[in-house]
Formats: sequence, structure tokens, C-alpha cells
Amino acid sequence: MLTAAALVPDTALLVPGVGGRSDALVAGLREAALAAVAEVLATGPERVAVVAPAARSRSFAGPVRASLAGAGVPDAMLGWVVPGPVDAPVPAVASAVAVHLLARCGAGSPDEVVEVTGSTPAAQLLRLGAALVADGPTVLVVVGSLSARHGPDAPLADDPRAPGLDAACARDLADPTPAARARLAAVEPEQAAALAVTGWAPWQVLLGAADGARTDGRLLARAEPAGAAHAVFTWFTAGAAA
Repeated sequence: MLTAAALVPDTALLVPGVGGRSDALVAGLREAALAAVAEVLATGPERVAVVAPAARSRSFAGPVRASLAGAGVPDAMLGWVVPGPVDAPVPAVASAVAVHLLARCGAGSPDEVVEVTGSTPAAQLLRLGAALVADGPTVLVVVGSLSARHGPDAPLADDPRAPGLDAACARDLADPTPAARARLAAVEPEQAAALAVTGWAPWQVLLGAADGARTDGRLLARAEPAGAAHAVFTWFTAGAAA
């Protein structure tokens, strides 16, 4: 069963040393992400799994090396010690960010790292979420962000549809009632892809994991550094709040 979930941004900037002088832009998001991970770990789960967006679907069982070399940042430049054995497999950058957060909160390597793509059918992602939490009380660290198309400084061209979709998704992620979860499940993957919403596929996995559970959510932080929208949430199932 799903005990709790921390929903954190997928930006490598959460790890000190990646952003250089722009580090201050994400300091609040970093603090909120660490707080969210610490809160959900306090439920004492039997299993911890990371769900993150990536260019291809794959999973890792056992330790991984949370290098951010894929983001062009050598390990020696990071402000945090890189978790994981040197010879362990290296996941995608978004997954590595989650592993860093877990390590900073005193957790070991997650039991499983699952990477998903936005081209995977929603029904398959929902089934994956249900399977992830089938073997006992499980905490998920769900990685993904809102739209990267806000204003002239955004990494991708500005899109006037971005604010509306972001507001709707953030509202439903912060208060995941059955109706809110139904709306999240109904978000079109094509629209999410067009607006560079990297959280769409991981959120579908989360919806599958939470299916049938009464869930309380909370927004811890939201910001748009350099035109990309990021937010941090926690979800707790009934009776599991820390």
C-alpha cells in the first residue's frame, strides 16, 4: 500500500553546485523538497521507490550512483557527496536528484528506481503504480515538474496555455480528492508534452499507487525560476501522516 509520497521537481538545480551563482533561485525549493522527503520517510515505510521521468522506460533494483554527469556537472563540482557505489548503474538526472534528496535525509539507496516516459499509455502507468506498492507499506518519491514555458526567460518558448494547466494541476496535486485525481488522470499526454510538463507520467504512476486510498495533500513550495514552473507537495494516505 502507498503510505506517503513526496512530489519534488526534476531540476538538477536542487543539488548544490549545479546552478553556480543562480543557486539562490532554487534555495526555497530545495529546502521544501528536503522537508517533503523527510516527512514521508518519517512514516516508517517498508519500501522506498523513486518514480521519475526519463527518455526511456527502465527500472533499477538495488543501489544506483546518483551522478549528475548527464547534466554536464562533474561529481567533484557538487556540493553534496554523490550517493551510491562508484560501480553502480547511473540513472537519469531526474532520478539522481531524488536519490540525492533521500541521502541528505538519512535514507539509504531506494529499493527501486522506476523511470517512465510521457509516451507510455496512461493505463500502463496506472498499473505500474499499483504494482509498486503491492508488497507492503511503500513511500514514493515522485519526480516531475510543471510547464517549462513561462515567459521570455523560459528554457522553451513561452506558451499562453501554460499558466492555466499549471494552476489546475497544482490545485489538484495539493488537494488530491477523488475528483481531483480524476482530473489529473484526464490530462492529455499530448498537451503535457507540448507544454513540457515532465510530471505527467510520474503523476499517473502515483495515481495508480493511490487508487482507492483516502489521501491528504499539501503544497510546500512553488516557484518559476528562469521561466520553468516547479512545485513540492506531500501526499499521505489515511492514518499515515507523520
